[in-house]
Amino acid sequence: MANHKSAAKRARQTIKRTERNRFYKTRIKNMTRALHEAVEAGDAEKAAEAFKVVNKNFHSYVNKGILKKKTAARKVSRLSKLVSNIGKAA
Repeated sequence: MANHKSAAKRARQTIKRTERNRFYKTRIKNMTRALHEAVEAGDAEKAAEAFKVVNKNFHSYVNKGILKKKTAARKVSRLSKLVSNIGKAA
């Protein structure tokens, strides 16, 4: 247990941040999984809708400080590539 007031506060903050980060990390995984499933199914319309959601949320997460700018850009770029190649792979 923390011996100082400031250490106790840091412990509380760490718990809060860990919960918040877990929430967003799970959300990011679920969004990308939905997009991957739509791409694997070959459903271009569903994949495009999922991509819109992913793109919007990733950029809002950058503004909130959850993702770094270049991380979000890299992930969005790779997902965009997947969505644009749906019809070409078959």
